[in-house]
Amino acid sequence: MARLVLMCGLAGAGKSTYARALESRGWRRFSIDVEMWRLGHDESTTDLDELAAGIRAAHRQEIAQALDAGQDVVVDYSFSSRSQRDDYRALGRAHGAVVEVVYLETAEHVLRRRLAHRRGGHADDVIVEPELFERHRAGFEPPDDDEPDVTVISTLD
Repeated sequence: MARLVLMCGLAGAGKSTYARALESRGWRRFSIDVEMWRLGHDESTTDLDELAAGIRAAHRQEIAQALDAGQDVVVDYSFSSRSQRDDYRALGRAHGAVVEVVYLETAEHVLRRRLAHRRGGHADDVIVEPELFERHRAGFEPPDDDEPDVTVISTLD
């Protein structure tokens, strides 16, 4: 049975590092940042929301196909809302996958330090300006206790 892992956390939490580790073990990885980078966008910005929505739509089809083929899949997004997580949970289950949300709970000072060290050298090193980080942080909904498929990995210091 195929597995679907949804990465959850703010920018700088370590989602891509975790997802790349799964990818190195044969999992199929889906990342908006990788697609944006391929299209020539090297910074995170809300100006690209429409493009990101198109990438998500294409990914959904590819995720479904991969799961139907029995491939394990990791989706390297932030899954910043319960509704997004629930939507992809339903997608995974509709295609017979075991679904897990991996929430990287990371202290704000750690996130800020990691983002300050980004240089924009590759797709997983996209520069996130402080004001964009603040908007994302303010709207982020961490997983609730009633989400039974969540694994929490904490980096609090």
